[in-house]
Amino acid sequence: MLSLQVSCLCGSAPCLLCGCCPSAKNSTVSRLLFTFFLFLGTLVSIIMIIPGVEKELHKLPGFCEGSGSVLGVQTHVNCGSLLGHKAVYRMGFAMSAFFFLFAAIMVCVRSSKDPRAAVQNGFWFIKFLVLVGITVGAFYIPDGAFTSVWFYFGVVGSFLFILIQLVLLIDFAHSWSQLWLRNAGESNAKGWYAALCIVTFIFYATSIAAIVLLYVYYTKPKGCTEGKVLISINLILCLIVSAVSILPKIQDAQPHSGLLQASLITLYTVYVTWSALANVPTQTCNPTLLVRNSTGSARPPQPLTTWWDAPSIVGLIIFILCTLFISVRSSDHPQVNKLMLTEESTAGAGSEAAAVESGLHRAYDNEQDGVSYNYTFFHLCLLLAALYIMMTLTNWYRPDESLQVLTSPWTAVWVKICSSWAGLLLYLWTLVAPLVLPDRDFS
Repeated sequence: MLSLQVSCLCGSAPCLLCGCCPSAKNSTVSRLLFTFFLFLGTLVSIIMIIPGVEKELHKLPGFCEGSGSVLGVQTHVNCGSLLGHKAVYRMGFAMSAFFFLFAAIMVCVRSSKDPRAAVQNGFWFIKFLVLVGITVGAFYIPDGAFTSVWFYFGVVGSFLFILIQLVLLIDFAHSWSQLWLRNAGESNAKGWYAALCIVTFIFYATSIAAIVLLYVYYTKPKGCTEGKVLISINLILCLIVSAVSILPKIQDAQPHSGLLQASLITLYTVYVTWSALANVPTQTCNPTLLVRNSTGSARPPQPLTTWWDAPSIVGLIIFILCTLFISVRSSDHPQVNKLMLTEESTAGAGSEAAAVESGLHRAYDNEQDGVSYNYTFFHLCLLLAALYIMMTLTNWYRPDESLQVLTSPWTAVWVKICSSWAGLLLYLWTLVAPLVLPDRDFS
């Protein structure tokens, strides 16, 4: 058994699982282990922005020499409190490079018979060493324009990952509603309908309360026009999609559509709006604005209460849930599986039976006739997730022109707001698509 475990870590043999775990599909175990690598990198990033650890990062050779160049312009920088920010960017770069490498290697893998599938599903200790090597190398990247340029990579990647989150959220909302309505229909129990109404009410009540708080704390009677406009636009759009979801024609075309899905999308949209307003770079319109200079103190008269704000903590929780969702689940809806390049594979049933009969808890091969997910797309999703968590941990902030202060740019505000609009339009399309394209199957 020990030799099999060693083969799992350093070779292509299927992994033995602990005694408390049932036998599992090789495809699921591999996705979970790659996700574990992502979470491990996230944990290291979190540790590096802890104030006590951050102050010790200057001991890393070449990491902060006190001078550098940005876009060819020589500057002299005391990067005392920017070290954690720079470390998170380098961890984000390392994880992105790691997943990009595997995305490139796994292009066009069709089944586990492809030799590259063994690399995907094994050699875990070697993969860990590769990740460590890339991380060490990332910390030797010269300052220069790296942080400024990599910020824009993070912005684009985060926008795309937010869209992936929205697709998963819409799919989850539809599956949730269908499950409860099916249970209500099969058991004739009114409790399911009551639960549906209660959850929908809670989501809408929370959304309304949050919108009121946004108006109170992120707008002023005079000024803060941008905040008022953005909150109002998203409020109107949420009302529109909620009304459309219960129109008779929509109900006829999609009997399972309803206010549960609309309430969940509304709640998420309110969160994204809150997260965007938390990046507005105007102190009077943003009470949660965080400003740090190179000495770790706040620029007076702007008090620094905390470095991690509430939207970032919520974003971290959503990030964890979404990456786990990507790793372990295929959608109940064929259209979403087609979009996310996943499918329920029936291959490997014989391998599963053999694993059960042998009494060993092991990961069996379920992809002999075809992969159950697109390897390259999965790694690209993790790459985007790495960029998203990099931006979340740094509050989407970037150094200003003097490289002495971390500030919140308007870029972060507009990226988040545009992603909320894209999500609402995407959900609206899932409602009206059966009416616009009646010849297509949207079941």
